[in-house]
Amino acid sequence: MTDRTGIFAGEDPFEIARSWLKEAEKSEPNDPNAIALSTVDASGMPNARMVLLKDIEDAAFVFYTNYGSAKAQEIDSAGAAAFVMHWKSLRRQIRVRGHVSREEGPQADAYFESRSLKSRLGAWASNQSQPLNSRAELMAKVAKVTAAHGPSPKRPDFWGGYRIIPTEIEFWADGAFRLHDRFRWTREAPEKQWEIARLNP
Repeated sequence: MTDRTGIFAGEDPFEIARSWLKEAEKSEPNDPNAIALSTVDASGMPNARMVLLKDIEDAAFVFYTNYGSAKAQEIDSAGAAAFVMHWKSLRRQIRVRGHVSREEGPQADAYFESRSLKSRLGAWASNQSQPLNSRAELMAKVAKVTAAHGPSPKRPDFWGGYRIIPTEIEFWADGAFRLHDRFRWTREAPEKQWEIARLNP
């Protein structure tokens, strides 16, 4: 049994992650829910970008995006992704790897409706990751979709969520003399029990 006490204590890694995020919300100046999401393309070349994590469920991490984007296409092709969430103010990070499924139902609809009107119209207007001739062209498209969809646009079919169901979660906290504390939770499948190991820094 690993000696997990203090901030590492608990039998549910998702509850630990929620606790760390809640603490970070008090100290991080901007976007404490930002994650560096990593995917791979068809040739195996990796990609990374910052996105906002929108929910930590009981068994998964959820974010939203345009399904036509490069990240979405790579996720759909590989069926897997990874991310790291780092908080400089707390000197902690969480690393996650796992399988990915889409969230296209009422939960995605509800989240889309909770966004600002400008964000919803922007989602309709942007062909995310595709070439763009000019900002003027984009703004003209925003005006067009505003006229077409009015003040309450519904979630477009090409926009929705992804649920990362982890097979590995690592919690890391800075330690004196660079002797950091690291605990890795692993499981072969969502229905399997977690195995926990302390790692060398």
